[in-house]
Amino acid sequence: MTRHEMREAVIALLFERDSRRDEETDEVYVKSLSLRGAEENDYIRDAYFGVWDNAEKIDEAIRSSAKDWSLERMSRVTLAILRLAVYELYFLRGIPVGVTINEAVELAKRYDDEAAPAFINGILSKVAADPSIEKDVVPRGGR
Repeated sequence: MTRHEMREAVIALLFERDSRRDEETDEVYVKSLSLRGAEENDYIRDAYFGVWDNAEKIDEAIRSSAKDWSLERMSRVTLAILRLAVYELYFLRGIPVGVTINEAVELAKRYDDEAAPAFINGILSKVAADPSIEKDVVPRGGR
């Protein structure tokens, strides 16, 4: 499974969790993975639970970067994509900021409406400007 496919799986899991607030986070994870026939791996598990364990910080970063937009006004797909990307920016090392933002934009192009990619790019660019985020970059010529 590629990292892109793993991100797609996490986005689906986050969407499910946001849609099923009455169920426990663990329960949604197990049921949703099983329903999708997806393989569990470290990235999927760590990202899913990492988003919910750090939801307050992640949602505040989104909220403060989304001028004149509340989280409730955003689509659940947009919110799932943003939450995963902000989690990656703050809590995962070794993923270049540009890669995280680009992946989020590509996911929005595939799963969200036509305005979402630019919206997500704008919010993530603001979040990424936070000096506490370690800025990993890909050296010229790639890795």
